[in-house]
Amino acid sequence: MLAETVRDAARRFGDTAVVEAPDGRLTYAELDLAASRLATGLAARGLREGDVLALVLPPGGDWLVAATAAHRVGAAFAGVSTAASPAERAALVDLVRPRLTLAIVETTDGLPLRAEVAVLRPGGRGEELAADGEPPTLPDHDPDRPSAICFTSGTTGRPKAALFRERQLAAVRRIDLGPAEHEWGGGAPMLASTQFAHVGMSLKLPWYLQRGATLHVMARWRADEALRAVAEHRMPTIGVVAPQLALMLRSPLLDELDLSCVTTIIAGGAASPPSLVREARERFGAAYSIRYSSTESGGVGLGTAFDAPEDEALHTVGRPRPGVEVRIADEHDRPVGTDEVGELQLRSDAVMDGYLGDPEATAAALTEDRWLRTGDLARIRPDGAVVLAGRRTDMYIRGGYNVFPEEVESVLVGHPRVRSIAVVPQPDEVMGEVGVAVVVPADPARPPSLEELREVGAATLPRHKLPERLVLVEDLPLTSAQKLDRVRLRASVQDPAAPADGSG
Repeated sequence: MLAETVRDAARRFGDTAVVEAPDGRLTYAELDLAASRLATGLAARGLREGDVLALVLPPGGDWLVAATAAHRVGAAFAGVSTAASPAERAALVDLVRPRLTLAIVETTDGLPLRAEVAVLRPGGRGEELAADGEPPTLPDHDPDRPSAICFTSGTTGRPKAALFRERQLAAVRRIDLGPAEHEWGGGAPMLASTQFAHVGMSLKLPWYLQRGATLHVMARWRADEALRAVAEHRMPTIGVVAPQLALMLRSPLLDELDLSCVTTIIAGGAASPPSLVREARERFGAAYSIRYSSTESGGVGLGTAFDAPEDEALHTVGRPRPGVEVRIADEHDRPVGTDEVGELQLRSDAVMDGYLGDPEATAAALTEDRWLRTGDLARIRPDGAVVLAGRRTDMYIRGGYNVFPEEVESVLVGHPRVRSIAVVPQPDEVMGEVGVAVVVPADPARPPSLEELREVGAATLPRHKLPERLVLVEDLPLTSAQKLDRVRLRASVQDPAAPADGSG
């Protein structure tokens, strides 16, 4: 799908930049030509239909060329985040056993010795492997052909490789674009806020390119640089994960730059606290949509409408997008009633095929009728909107009562002196576990007290859910995917010597 899209986009958009990145500017026409030459070289090296090409490359033009070249020979690509540690990168490459791995010098450290690795020069567009001559004929359309592999983060367990076929990429486009799924053009400059290896880029690239978008990539995501890019290129939509948006709101540039171009904000990857939604809408003067999805769901799931009622816009993750089914189920995968808490399960044509080479993990993630078990707890309100209640694995037990941190956080974040908050358990000799509120204060000189937080919480939460210790930090630790790193946070409160803000 990507290969055909790039060929058609080159004819339509020609000299328009498809990406502006640290490795240089690349036009649609240049992408098509470079991908053909690299595909010829990859075929000469034995890459065939059904093989896997691992991409341990920074996001940018080289990555796009390599991914397109893989599809031109019928191979699947597996993007490995360069933000991962050498050990993590090595484990991910080993997991998919690729026919060939493409890397730059800086990302070769730790790669499996048995892996065949080709080292590329940044900005070289794969010239080291490219070849002249007749490029491979585009493979016949096959909806079952393996297309992309996206890795789970592995922060709460061993990493897994989610496999997506051509039909899943087509479903992602259909769900994201709706009635406009076959329309060309109409795209705009957009900020690439994640690694290209992330599901939100790898699976959505075909329709980004179909619209003629220009992807702007930073060497490292920084709030000031992101705001400058939005203002300079007049981006109408900001696509971010919630922690990135929080950093943008803290930047003094927000009040100095002309950001009147921004009309919509789409925030996924992590929960958006009500205070964040309110502040972003007010300061950008833009509509806001919370998106809920996962790697396994293909990056599509639920969302709040830009014009959703206030209570729904602030306190829910919205409703299933067209083409996505949602249910709340008990531990036996049986649907529960309205407003009852259970596991949030999704079903759509975009849901992963399964975990590559791991049938046991696949069976644990997917029911026989292909409902995806997300591991998130939630309830469906009488009006149909979905409210998250935390992850099963984040739950702790205080004195025999279950406590779900996200439920507590959603209440305590309403304190005016709280910028962001996470609740994690700490062992207790009497109660078994008690909650610790880890808070980033809105004003470090005037942080909230534990008593104040408990008073706010007591209005809506039972006593056993209220935190019993307060830790103040400058920032909450995040994973490489910019999600809250609860594993590191939990370790920090259990070991007071460990930094809670990720500075260690």
